[in-house]
Amino acid sequence: MQNEKHHIVPYSTYIIILAALVLFTFLSIEVTGIELGGLTVAAALIFASLKSYLVLTYFMHLKFDKPYIRIMVGFVILVFLAVIIITFIDYFFR
Repeated sequence: MQNEKHHIVPYSTYIIILAALVLFTFLSIEVTGIELGGLTVAAALIFASLKSYLVLTYFMHLKFDKPYIRIMVGFVILVFLAVIIITFIDYFFR
């Protein structure tokens, strides 16, 4: 552990990410007021995915972690997407 590099992220980066998270939160709230039909859920999921990417990358420091940890997180995201897709397929064909 002594040979690991420590990355110091400036506070301005965290403030920008915080502003982006707040913006995406307000946009996801506003998209529910617009009549998009079935695309409302898709838009909310897109905003949630962007927010989770920002949190994982900057606040959980995956940007600076070892590659195998990123691969494991990517695998979990793929499994999650597979479950969501299977759920939507089941919903649409009922």
